[in-house]
Amino acid sequence: MSAETEAPAAGTQKVIGVVAWLWVGLPFLYGLIQLVAKIPALFAG
Repeated sequence: MSAETEAPAAGTQKVIGVVAWLWVGLPFLYGLIQLVAKIPALFAG
């Protein structure tokens, strides 16, 4: 057995990176939009 491990292809790493950013970024962006939409109601009284 060798101590070296094979790294995934660069293309695969880029795809995983994009999916990870979208997985986190889209819900965050949705929540931010909802927050901004509800801010006026907080101050309307």
